[in-house]
Amino acid sequence: MDIPRIFTISESEHRIHNPFTEEKYATLGRVLRMKPGTRILDLGSGSGEMLCTWARDHGITGTGIDMSSLFTAQAKRRAEELGVSERVHFIHNDAAGYVANEKCDVAACVGATWIAGGFAGAEELLAQSLKPGGIMLIGEPYWRQLPATEEIAQACGVSSTSDFLTLPGLVGAFDDLGYDVVEMVLADQEGWDRYEAAKWLTMRRWLEAHQIEYRFHDYRADGLERAQLDTFIAELGWQALLNTRGTTWRKLDESLRNSIDNADAAAALMLEMPAIIKRPLLCAPGRPMLLGFSEASYQQFNEV
Repeated sequence: MDIPRIFTISESEHRIHNPFTEEKYATLGRVLRMKPGTRILDLGSGSGEMLCTWARDHGITGTGIDMSSLFTAQAKRRAEELGVSERVHFIHNDAAGYVANEKCDVAACVGATWIAGGFAGAEELLAQSLKPGGIMLIGEPYWRQLPATEEIAQACGVSSTSDFLTLPGLVGAFDDLGYDVVEMVLADQEGWDRYEAAKWLTMRRWLEAHQIEYRFHDYRADGLERAQLDTFIAELGWQALLNTRGTTWRKLDESLRNSIDNADAAAALMLEMPAIIKRPLLCAPGRPMLLGFSEASYQQFNEV
């Protein structure tokens, strides 16, 4: 059980796996006005920066759940570095469906609502671990400006404009679910830039360390022709290429998902929504294609 290996490589040097910065987490910790001993559950806790720094600065206790074995190990090391390993604990587990044995003062899911199928599902899941009168902490992307077309939304890496709400819409969604919004801290452009740009050097160093020459091809930026996709399907099969475990697939209407039962239907969907294609896909002249990441397979691929 683990997240796709591409993320453990690209974010292996991240302490925070979302567009928040250390300063934003410090601000959030202050505005929550937590007392020493406040008990927190963090679903999708990543490398544990939020819980560890709040344990140091505010005396909270907490449990973090994350599917990544690497990030969980990093979180445990971070707790030891900050001297809070007796106050916060990290568990390598699937956060989807996880409910705490003991009710918490704060139930959090920051930047990982996909574990429950989106914002509303995360709210329902967190509520099961929350004390009466407790605080639910949800971090969710929002549209600063609603894209004018579905094509523009897909160029942003999502399947539809409906994947996210605007900020007023997101605040209103809490009200619709029966919750009061009592505080808000927003990520900013710098935070997004740091989150994304920090991946580039990490990935380049991994490739260089393994002496792999490469050229990145982004389906959305560089395009995807039907002939190219047909080549992928012919070698790998459309079922393998279609990422049915990702958020893009899970957010599709059930009737649409059920209609994808042949190569032509799958190809049409993948051309319309390139984000639904499983990644990474490694291609080189005269070699079999390699779909998905495995360090051993990549090394073997490079040696062929």
